[in-house]
Amino acid sequence: MTSRADTEYRYHKLTWPEINDAIDANQVCIVPCGAVEQHGEHLPLDVDLVCPDGIAQGVGERHPDKVLVLPTLSYGYTGHVMDFPGTINTNYKTFIEQVLDVTRSLAYHGFKKLILLNGHGSNMPNLDLAARRTNLETDAECLLVAWWQLLSVDPDFMPNWRQSKFPGGISHACELETSLYLFLEEDGVRQDKVHDHISTLNDGNPYIWTDLLGKGPAALVSWTSTYSPQGVMGQPELATREKGEQVYTEAVKQLTGIVDFFQARPADVRRRHQRHDPTMPIPWGQRDAVADR
Repeated sequence: MTSRADTEYRYHKLTWPEINDAIDANQVCIVPCGAVEQHGEHLPLDVDLVCPDGIAQGVGERHPDKVLVLPTLSYGYTGHVMDFPGTINTNYKTFIEQVLDVTRSLAYHGFKKLILLNGHGSNMPNLDLAARRTNLETDAECLLVAWWQLLSVDPDFMPNWRQSKFPGGISHACELETSLYLFLEEDGVRQDKVHDHISTLNDGNPYIWTDLLGKGPAALVSWTSTYSPQGVMGQPELATREKGEQVYTEAVKQLTGIVDFFQARPADVRRRHQRHDPTMPIPWGQRDAVADR
């Protein structure tokens, strides 16, 4: 008998018996993770929510029997952007623990393949730690994927797509984010307020240059208002809806490839090398760590 879990990819639209069916089918859970923060004068505060959620849903719509897409985790680590009204900041500890609460719950119920799909650059170090802890402290496996990095799988895609300068043309509220938002929710773009601005960090120095698709050897992440007067870092004037459709199609294609690879990949087998069995749990460094498995 066919289960609704074979046709409904939205996690929150299933009943608990249907969740059991999805677990039996080894479906991969995708958790979009974003933030509410400024994106210049031309894009709404929800860019980092709309982009990963749109890509995740694109995969779900095409392969509902393989994936479940969870509601987007909406509040991220954005303290450096608080000079711009509307931005909502979550303490990094709170953010990491919220993500872990979700991944631990999924692992507890029986999902063993999890993907954190990120839409906010400054979430990355915190999500990296959350994914690592999920892998070490539960019996599930968790991948971290930034949606923009999906565009680097095919080495020919970005060179044939990008028109903005490198580095700096694609960073924040830029050619890339604006194009994808134009495709996903065009009515939300204030097209009369689209203006380029290359971050002043990209002044030709060889050390702290930055772009979503590449960085210098040193990082300086400070108050956004010190290197971007309007909150834009990049060249959104080059953005088009057609480019956004190309980005969407490529990202959905590559995330689907990750799902197929990850779902079929056998779980890694842990091997201890202590001569004698340890007599205490692993010293995780946090009091609320899950017991050593």
